[in-house]
Amino acid sequence: MLSFHDLQLPAEILRALDELGFQTATDIQAQTIPLIRSGRDVIGRSQTGTGKTLAFGIPAVECIDPAMEEKGSAQVLILCPTRELAVQAGGELRKLSRFLPGVRCAEVYGGAPMDRQIARLRTANLVVGTPGRVMDHMRRHTLRLNRLQMIVLDEADEMLSMGFREDIETILSSTPEERRTILFSATMPSDILALTEQYQREPELVEIASRQETVENIRQTYCEVPMGRKMDALVRLVEAEQGRLTLIFCNTKRMVDDITAFLTRRGIPAEGLHGDMKQSQRDKVMESFRRGQVPVLAATDVAARGIDVSGVELVINYDIPQNTEYYIHRIGRTGRAGKAGRAVTLCYGRRQVAWLRSIARTTRSEVSLQPIPTTRDIRRQKEEAVLASLEGLMQQEPSPYRHLTDELSRRGYTAEQIADAVLLLHLGQPAPEEDDLAFPPPRTAAGNRPAGPFRRLSLSIGRRHHIAPNHIVGAIAERTGLPGRHIGKIEIDDAKTLVDVPEAEAGRVVEMMQGCVIAGHPVQTAFAQKPSAAHGPHPGRPTERSKKTSRSRRPPYTGQEEKRKRGIRQ
Repeated sequence: MLSFHDLQLPAEILRALDELGFQTATDIQAQTIPLIRSGRDVIGRSQTGTGKTLAFGIPAVECIDPAMEEKGSAQVLILCPTRELAVQAGGELRKLSRFLPGVRCAEVYGGAPMDRQIARLRTANLVVGTPGRVMDHMRRHTLRLNRLQMIVLDEADEMLSMGFREDIETILSSTPEERRTILFSATMPSDILALTEQYQREPELVEIASRQETVENIRQTYCEVPMGRKMDALVRLVEAEQGRLTLIFCNTKRMVDDITAFLTRRGIPAEGLHGDMKQSQRDKVMESFRRGQVPVLAATDVAARGIDVSGVELVINYDIPQNTEYYIHRIGRTGRAGKAGRAVTLCYGRRQVAWLRSIARTTRSEVSLQPIPTTRDIRRQKEEAVLASLEGLMQQEPSPYRHLTDELSRRGYTAEQIADAVLLLHLGQPAPEEDDLAFPPPRTAAGNRPAGPFRRLSLSIGRRHHIAPNHIVGAIAERTGLPGRHIGKIEIDDAKTLVDVPEAEAGRVVEMMQGCVIAGHPVQTAFAQKPSAAHGPHPGRPTERSKKTSRSRRPPYTGQEEKRKRGIRQ
């Protein structure tokens, strides 16, 4: 491995690297830093977590020339797809240039006060920002690029997928022709190649086969989860972590909110991160997660691009990622800096398992089946943690609370009773063991009805929301795992829906349907006032109370009502 000292870097940069704990360069750093320093345009292809920030950051801070300064003009511009990545890169560059007093960095991104950014840009010579906000400052003439020496496109493929191509081309066309153009990307789609042909001069391609390096320290597993039990399985996985940092990935902002609310209701501190949040909220959430004050963070793929927390021990794919690259980016949030990490994906059905195994083949890694932790497993882990903690405390002499144990002994309590009380205080009463999550709910033969009476539930959604019986059956089955054939009569009114479910399952259905969204509408579920029939109709045959049915119950038309309305005397 190549040492940073072997790259003949300036003493100020080497000093900063030593204090940051960086001794040897990664492959992408060792190959790209000399090329960029020599004045070449470079295309770097490597995955997240391979040290790309230092790869372009070291030449970037080195090329700043205080003698060329002009108020409001940047010498280096680094474009990032998200606010989090811009903040992360800016922070790394500040640490890297701490002994270079002539380097002044400013981050510009949406969702933050414009006046503060304008004030910082007046003196900044190194700017890190998102394309949209950089364009805003260019239009305001608060950022000029006439002195630009280097421009870096970090995560270029992600910026293009987010629709920033026109902004990037506008920014590139506004820079001096003699500038250096550095592009880093995890993939090389045709749009990237088009950019390189148009805006780079004989670029040098550095391609690091880092997929295996990125995932080799990560133990990848999956859990087969019954339909509608993903939330319960998620709770078990998080509880088994005993407060260790856990990152949960979702495909939608709504699911991030649903998971955060669900875990919070279960007494698990959790926060969410997605694009609809204000920057101040995002910063607060990230700081809480980084410090371990909130050990569980649910996030969308785009929002998580800037998450760089070295202590993440587990990544959970609650939703199946959209493609292989997203999967790599997700699990790359754990196992960083050479540490071991774990990633688990919640799968339902053979198709999802087959898709995950195909990713494993592509990345030349192994993925194995993991059982969902049982309550017995979780309790045993808690007990072992408490025992280890108590052993450590008992080795401390003298004990500051020896007088309390002596007092309890004088009151007639034995050492075993005192120890039992301490353990009960730490662990609480054991929870009942419910180890059925690894298996689908019991099924009966097709056409058989569940035993026992039905209970009627009321859902706050109806005909005005364009709801059909199949929407109701599908939502209940997905959220609760209750087979569709076990769902009884369904009556859809304008503003609500009444549905019969087996009385033995009614309480669980009401609880698990909280926070459910049907056809894009949030739905509240509660017990209905109107009782249901003892057994209801044949399960699996829901019916809708249509307007036609209502009209058929009216008495025959005789003309008397119309005459009464018109005041005609009989």
